Amino acid sequence: INGTIPTKIGMMEHFAAFILSRNSINGTIPTEIGMIKSLKFFFLDHNFINGIIPTEIGLIESLHFLFLSDNFLNSTIPTEVGLLSKLNGFQIFSNNIYGTIPTEIGRLQDLEQA
Repeated sequence: INGTIPTKIGMMEHFAAFILSRNSINGTIPTEIGMIKSLKFFFLDHNFINGIIPTEIGLIESLHFLFLSDNFLNSTIPTEVGLLSKLNGFQIFSNNIYGTIPTEIGRLQDLEQA
């Protein structure tokens, strides 16, 4: 699968899983991703995603897994990731991530894979 993630993705309010690992998805992660309140799995690893990790990701309180590894993200880790209290897995290796790890991530008691 190739192409970009449409901004209309935010209209999918009962969407539980977004799994597009190991494809040719490019472009950025739309800020509208934060509108999907029921999202539990967001797997976009091993693609060609660039840009930043949007702060709106912190609005997805139901999120359990956030896998963004092996892309071209050029970003810091937003402090809003620390709001994802149900997060079990968070992978961002093989990107251009810079800066410090936000202390807010230390509050994620269920985090097992980081």
